[in-house]
Amino acid sequence: MSDPRAALDAIGLIPDTEIDIANAALQLARVDAPDADWEAAREHLSELARQAAALRATDDLPTRVESLAGLLVARHGYSGDSDTYDDLANANLIRVIERRRGLPVALGILWLHAARAAGWSAHGVDFPAHFLIALEGRHGRAVLDVFHEGAPLGSPELRELLRNIEGENAELRPGLLRPMNARGVLLRLQNNIALRRLRTGELTGALECITDMLRIAPDQADLWQQAGLMNQRLDRVAAALRCYQHYLALVPQGPAADRIRLQVDELRQRLN
Repeated sequence: MSDPRAALDAIGLIPDTEIDIANAALQLARVDAPDADWEAAREHLSELARQAAALRATDDLPTRVESLAGLLVARHGYSGDSDTYDDLANANLIRVIERRRGLPVALGILWLHAARAAGWSAHGVDFPAHFLIALEGRHGRAVLDVFHEGAPLGSPELRELLRNIEGENAELRPGLLRPMNARGVLLRLQNNIALRRLRTGELTGALECITDMLRIAPDQADLWQQAGLMNQRLDRVAAALRCYQHYLALVPQGPAADRIRLQVDELRQRLN
């Protein structure tokens, strides 16, 4: 635990099913906020796990939803930060724990952590622009909006949420409730940081974020491509070449690979 980036490298080597999602998010938060009290955050995660494990054993889905909301919302006060939504603290798990406020995906990690400790099946949901979680029970699945205190969403609520994002003519379609594995959730968390840094012109900071994402997902070809482009924009030619070579090892064929090879040829000429 002394080196968070070493911990991220280790996470990149293990199967997705073995990832402790809250601990992984904690390591990412340590990198982003090295002066924050990560040990207090780790103790809080342990406390949440102990309390979740003590929840009443049940297969009844509404009871599971109510129990998790009682723990995370009523007892610990977690909710979405609508007032300062774009604050980078909302995507840093340590800061989220300190403030009890965060983005949907950061809050979702805490809900998934608690559900896992309770022994209940749950996963992230890759809904457009608004992360959700799904909690399983004996008679099906509940889709929950953790940004709004774990409110269950049926088809009407999901349609309204989608229309708020995509416009009044948007309709529910297959794939909107696609499950996310642990790596996917963590990458979505970090992507919030990378995008916000890019919007404010912090290209170096965004590249650092992408590099840490690659530590936990070294086979993610699109991240290698993004890292290559950012290094190229920063005039880090050798680093850009290394990133593009990683990309081509993962995606050797196709139009995108052909475009990357042209970039590689151009960069190599600059080195000569």
